[in-house]
Amino acid sequence: MSLKSFAARIFASRVVRKQNRWMNDPLETQLQVFNSLIKTAENTAFGKDHNFHEIRGYTDFASNVPVRDYEKLRAYVDRVVEGEENVLWQGKPKYFGKTSGTTSGAKYIPITEEAIQCQVNASRDAILNYIHNTGKTAFVKGKMIFLQGSPKLNEKNGIKIGRLSGISAHYVPAYLQRNRLPSWETNCIEDWETKVERIIDETIDQDMTVIAGIPSWVQMYFERLKDRSGKNIGDLFPNFDLFIYGGVNYEPYRAKFEHLIGRSVDSIELFPASEGFFAFQDKQDESGMLLLLNSGIFYEFIRAESFFDDNPARLTIADVKIGVNYVMIISTNAGLWGYNLGDTIAFTSTSPYRIVVTGRIKHFISAFGEHVIAKEVEEAMLDAIQSSNARINEFTVAPQVHPPEGELPHHEWFIEFEIAPSNIKAFKKVLDQSLQKQNSYYFDLIEGNILQPLKVTALQPGAFQRHMQDQGKLGGQNKVVRLSNDRKIAEALEAYKL
Repeated sequence: MSLKSFAARIFASRVVRKQNRWMNDPLETQLQVFNSLIKTAENTAFGKDHNFHEIRGYTDFASNVPVRDYEKLRAYVDRVVEGEENVLWQGKPKYFGKTSGTTSGAKYIPITEEAIQCQVNASRDAILNYIHNTGKTAFVKGKMIFLQGSPKLNEKNGIKIGRLSGISAHYVPAYLQRNRLPSWETNCIEDWETKVERIIDETIDQDMTVIAGIPSWVQMYFERLKDRSGKNIGDLFPNFDLFIYGGVNYEPYRAKFEHLIGRSVDSIELFPASEGFFAFQDKQDESGMLLLLNSGIFYEFIRAESFFDDNPARLTIADVKIGVNYVMIISTNAGLWGYNLGDTIAFTSTSPYRIVVTGRIKHFISAFGEHVIAKEVEEAMLDAIQSSNARINEFTVAPQVHPPEGELPHHEWFIEFEIAPSNIKAFKKVLDQSLQKQNSYYFDLIEGNILQPLKVTALQPGAFQRHMQDQGKLGGQNKVVRLSNDRKIAEALEAYKL
């Protein structure tokens, strides 16, 4: 065993021991985080406006701080962008994570020194947990690639601005710098098509052992590597053993990945965002990701089914149940307070607290009252793939409310197959039955002849890449919207039907 591998095991053991201490006392851990956040921000503009000096516990906090999304917090954020200090957090944030907004253009998410350090530690600890639980360390000797946005940062009023993945590139530990690819110059290329080709130039003859990124864009990288080399990724990189991903569910892509690689590899799922690093997969044989309770984030949860009600109940981790779909609300050491992240999660365990991401509160299909969520369509797709010879590149789902005369409304699945199923009728039947099994409302609509079973529209090869390019969202941290409650994406994809 190399010195580097030996040191990694020692460090991993130390980190896991420390982690176990807060895992074994989760309620006290969250209470300490809560008290620290309130005390630190007591004299900020937000703290004064919301009576932080009178808050003695969670009930006081919930009474004084309403749940807000970015638009409702924006008046405070705009003051920070203009250079005002002590608005949401002490002093100024170190960065703004720039993300795409839906109603008002770009969003600027404050990232403080404390918050970015929590992000860095969580990324590190995810890999160290993997080492501790598997004993595998050989990958630390090889090359690692992180498909991410440009690390070039702009600056306004003394605050640097960039994509989270680009900001994170500035925090790669020194001991990994010699192993890390692509080069800084290649990482700074903005055009995704050009960037991928340059990454291939730099990696095709290297000993790649770890590859990280959003599955859809890593898949594109693999496809182009295979086209250029004529080899499976596993033959090209014989020591490639670990795939690290986040942003979307990997399972619908797994069959395609294993085909491209030529074998299975271990994977680690992460749940990071500009707003914070919330969870990572701490065990290879457990469902869900470990919710990080000691990383400067206080969590609240609202049942998704009642989220849009007047005054829905706000819960702490003490009151959550396994298997319930919740909207996750956060208060952070970057100055986000009662903040609706927009993501929905479900707990797979409460000892310790582990979660799966189930979708976005604004991304669902409920045109007929069924409220189908991303987790359900992804599981249905996985069932259909496993029951057939099909492999997919990407898919999305939309309702068809106004079908041709004489037909019932239905869900329409737009699927870009790499290999179409040999029996498309059987494939569609498994999809539909799986969705009915998971969602009782959908089952009732089918049984009551309100809806007809779903329809599949096959798309041309490369359809989703071209669609994302048309939207200016090719590569980086951009993701295909898995499902919609209207036909906007569906109408754009009509141009790519087979």
